Amino acid sequence: MQRSNSVGAYEAKTHLSELLEKVEAGEEITITKHGAPVAKLVPVRKGASTEQRTAAITRIQKLAAGLSLGGLKIRDLINEGRR
Repeated sequence: MQRSNSVGAYEAKTHLSELLEKVEAGEEITITKHGAPVAKLVPVRKGASTEQRTAAITRIQKLAAGLSLGGLKIRDLINEGRR
């Protein structure tokens, strides 16, 4: 679970390294200016691996291969929509 802290802009500027360590540990830091939130430091989410992306593309291609327009052509559908 992520904890959320709030710090003023001046404190954020003077203690940025410490704040970044907290963010790396999973905390979210809200930066305020005159008491109003103006920014948030949040951990970067890890992206999908190359293998995961490749597997997702393969699944989409297999799904698309099984779809049919029942003999209709895309061009005919576009032209019909323009009428």
